[in-house]
Amino acid sequence: MKNILVTGGAGYIGSHAILDLIANNYNVVIADNFSNSSPLVIKKLEELSGKTLPFFDVDIRDKNKLTNIFSTFNFDGVINFAGLKAVGESVEEPLSYYNNNVCGMINLLEVMAEYKVFNLVFSSSATVYGIPDTMPLLETNSMGAINPYARTKKIIEEILRDLAQSSDEWKIIALRYFNPLGAHKSGEIGENPNGIPNNLAPYITQVAAGKLDKLYVFGNDYDTPDGTCIRDYVHINDLASGHTAALNTLLKNYNLKNNFEAINLGSGKGYSVFEIIKNFEAVIGRTIPYEIISRRAGDLDVSLADVSKAKRLLGWEPTYSIKEMCADVWRWQEKNPNGYV
Repeated sequence: MKNILVTGGAGYIGSHAILDLIANNYNVVIADNFSNSSPLVIKKLEELSGKTLPFFDVDIRDKNKLTNIFSTFNFDGVINFAGLKAVGESVEEPLSYYNNNVCGMINLLEVMAEYKVFNLVFSSSATVYGIPDTMPLLETNSMGAINPYARTKKIIEEILRDLAQSSDEWKIIALRYFNPLGAHKSGEIGENPNGIPNNLAPYITQVAAGKLDKLYVFGNDYDTPDGTCIRDYVHINDLASGHTAALNTLLKNYNLKNNFEAINLGSGKGYSVFEIIKNFEAVIGRTIPYEIISRRAGDLDVSLADVSKAKRLLGWEPTYSIKEMCADVWRWQEKNPNGYV
């Protein structure tokens, strides 16, 4: 069995990816500093997987602690989820984002190189595309990241591309996520935002649960059929399986262009804000109160993924419907009204 280090493994995407990796016979070691997560996730993962999971409370900017992990285990690859991820916060605190995301990645790469671990799957984002000229988005579209969070992802991808071209030892895949939605079927792990949610789904479910009074819809005058933004939503379990597929590809030593590939992970289908609300209402069985307010700066009319490259290179395709995504989110909310508390 292959040993894999998953940094940021207690987070929303990382935790689901770990369960998929374990189901596919990988040994997983987890590193996280709980800046965006909870220690209870580790317990949940062990209960769901039936395994004791090695865990380290580590910030990836701490080279000494990282070195200790690499000296303890013989890793075959790394999946890096560690990073700050709120767009609005990145605008207010850009230095924190560059320090945490970019410097942390460089630190991790240096330790990987020292211990000759050259297989990496990186958690990137569709925000690297910026404001596109065409839709759906292809990996060959220009990268015009328009906020500090997106620019950290863009910069890291450029670093990884340069690194991969510097030596044939490196094999790297950057997965560009669109909009994760859903939760584990057990309802035991899911998205657990700090404070008022930034993402649509947890905001809707917290309104439905009575924790928030109403949902704010940012604009209804976009160039879309119902006037609200259209986004590409992908089930968190589909997203998780995409990481396993990427890791499989790296470890089978398939040929990658210049030893680096950026690959979209989305559903390839678009749903407006109002369509998401209606799907949640159908699952929950009651209406979701909302108020339309002014647009947010930088929001696109439409954002959709072309996922043909993921199918071609990784053998990966999304499998969940939008109704399943909403139902799984609501199951998580009902079982965990206060998140991991």
